[in-house]
Amino acid sequence: MTDRLRIAVVGAGLIGRQHIERVTRDPGCTLWAVVDPAGHATEVAARSGAPWYPDLAAMLAADQPDAVIVATPNRSHVPIGLECVAAGLPLLVEKPLAEDLASGQRLVEAAEAAGVPLLVGHHRRHNASLRRAKAIIDSQRLGRIAVVNALAWFFKPDDYFDVAWRREPGGGPILINLIHVVDDLRYLCGEIDEVQATRSNAMRLFPVEDSATALVTFRSGALGTISVTDTVAAPWSWELTTGENPVYPETDQSCYLIGGTEGSLSFPTLDEWHYRDRPSWIAPIERSQVVTLKEDTLAAQLRHFCRVVRGDDPPLVGGRDALQTLDVTLAVARAATAHGSSTAR
Repeated sequence: MTDRLRIAVVGAGLIGRQHIERVTRDPGCTLWAVVDPAGHATEVAARSGAPWYPDLAAMLAADQPDAVIVATPNRSHVPIGLECVAAGLPLLVEKPLAEDLASGQRLVEAAEAAGVPLLVGHHRRHNASLRRAKAIIDSQRLGRIAVVNALAWFFKPDDYFDVAWRREPGGGPILINLIHVVDDLRYLCGEIDEVQATRSNAMRLFPVEDSATALVTFRSGALGTISVTDTVAAPWSWELTTGENPVYPETDQSCYLIGGTEGSLSFPTLDEWHYRDRPSWIAPIERSQVVTLKEDTLAAQLRHFCRVVRGDDPPLVGGRDALQTLDVTLAVARAATAHGSSTAR
């Protein structure tokens, strides 16, 4: 293994180009190849100064990198991941790990059996404000967490849906966006055992949902509400509140509210609210704020991936962890389809 890790990126779409940009900027990496059969991928590869290959087999026939980032449409994560495992290549797979639990488990078990490191792209775990929020919750300054309210409201422009799979089942905000919220809430508040949900496609009339809501029950007994939509003009989403990605305009709003018996917390503003004296809804309540540094979480995830490849770190979000998030998200999708409740397995 060379001083600069040779990393291939499979998939030159929206998120793939984000990974390519960060690999080319990171002094510890070399962009070894861009792999994607689409016509625009040759231009992406040329701009980044890396070889282009139409598929993984063609790349492996030419030479083998040190590691692979899989940033393809959801349905191809598992087959491409299995190819990487068979070739002994450490891999970072974008979320969701898979479209269904059984195929995701097959990939996880194959990687474990082969001893191949598998990191899943829940990059928000690297966010400094999220880590600080977890530290506040774990300190028990908020007391016992009773309720959580999470919003992911934004408007995806019409040309976003020029890519056909984004208009089809599996390409909507449940598996693309709500899965991030589920992972955030699992990280902050613990495991989720039961969900109730509903969804709608009334705004765009595509076969896939454009909005969904879920009520989740945490193992601790806390309750949470999650609301996601890609069809409203609003500032209340991770993308527009955290400022982690400069492509999104930053607002001064929050996307998560976390309520405990001793205090409450907003995220990502990290406003803490506590009663001055006795706890009562008519007693004075005061706000304090923790300031955290902003960080490019995809870049932080890449640096972590390099340490995983070198054997210096275990994956922050490994396959088994990602399966738990996928399980809950699929339970939301099932419940939303049935307009009822579903239990995480």
